[in-house]
Amino acid sequence: MAARSATPSRQSIEWTGESLSIVAVADTHGRPHPDSAKHIAALKPDRILHAGDIGDLRVLDELEKIAPVLAVRGNIDTPLRTIPEALTIDLVNGERSRLKLLLTHIAVFGPKLRREVADLARSEKAQLIVCGHSHVPFIGSDKGISVFNPGSIGPRRFQLSIVFGVIEISRDKVALRHVDCESGMTWQP
Repeated sequence: MAARSATPSRQSIEWTGESLSIVAVADTHGRPHPDSAKHIAALKPDRILHAGDIGDLRVLDELEKIAPVLAVRGNIDTPLRTIPEALTIDLVNGERSRLKLLLTHIAVFGPKLRREVADLARSEKAQLIVCGHSHVPFIGSDKGISVFNPGSIGPRRFQLSIVFGVIEISRDKVALRHVDCESGMTWQP
């Protein structure tokens, strides 16, 4: 879906503290894991990103009770003006852009970035793409751009883990990890 969006929506998140904590979720399909909200809230994120396939918009309302939410729609979601196909988010600390990320639903084919998504990320000067769709948790890079798929907190698909992502940003680094929805512990493949 995002590949068709020539001009993504844009959002800026300003933060003044030492760090910024973001939880990334995807592929809830209207039925997030019953423990996901508890484990997300325990992390006290500053923001939550939803990388599409929301399913039922009440999912966003529930996440909003934990932290402000930015979302893009996935291939199962009804087109709405309030939820874009792609969103460029500029994370600004003081006067400086610390990280620019592209939030979209479909971005990779296997471990490789789709050409049109890489082109979009470059045109937006995004260093990180946060995506969903495959339900496969993934941290990697392709074509010089970092890629983060938080996995899925929705119904289990095949034998895949039910996980979400965490993006921790400080003034000198960006750290990515996954959290298991069933245990609340850091997930390792």
